[in-house]
Amino acid sequence: MVKQTIFSEKQRGLLDYLIEKARDPQAEIPSIQKISADLGVSTACMREQMELAKNLGIITAQPRKGIEILPYQFKPAVEKSLYYAINLNQSYIYQFSEMRNHLEKAYFLEAARLLDENSINELKTLVKLAQNKLQGYPVQIPRLEHRNYHLSIYKPRNNVFLIGFLEAYWDMYEQVGLDLYNDLEYLIKVWEYHQQIVEKIELRDFDSAYQLLITHLELIDKRE
Repeated sequence: MVKQTIFSEKQRGLLDYLIEKARDPQAEIPSIQKISADLGVSTACMREQMELAKNLGIITAQPRKGIEILPYQFKPAVEKSLYYAINLNQSYIYQFSEMRNHLEKAYFLEAARLLDENSINELKTLVKLAQNKLQGYPVQIPRLEHRNYHLSIYKPRNNVFLIGFLEAYWDMYEQVGLDLYNDLEYLIKVWEYHQQIVEKIELRDFDSAYQLLITHLELIDKRE
């Protein structure tokens, strides 16, 4: 069986170089010219490979600050692939949304049990801010509150792949205009579910909170 090549030899050389540097907190990332010399490739070629590392969210490069290695993120790779997919065929939106729903259901009980008092209070604050926007004049769509509400539930789970996937979902959600939905009755209903879920979590009634989440996600499915 032929081993599949994920990256070209030059791409793999740079990524292995950056991985080695990332494992040493004291290591400094040299200039592109120095990296080019170390790896035996031209500066022009190295700049091309650096673009790959930037697109994957591995590094950032700024004038006078140089090259910095970023903490690992899953979102950049998912987000760029998703951008291509939904512009190629918008039906991929619904497949990705379906995966998001299953992930939220699968991790909800674990994540909810990890929410402490401060986290629950933050969720309650988001609910209040959102409801104030919906009850105000003029009505405001609580886009940021909606995103932060869902992400805040799962962040204590401390799974970089789960959070990266969900962050990519919410970026896509905004990109395709789902956050612009202007049915006030629907939005009020959504935030009623959000409020009830937090109330059940605060009471440590996780099973009831889970059932409310399922009903809430079914409401989204009907809308889509």
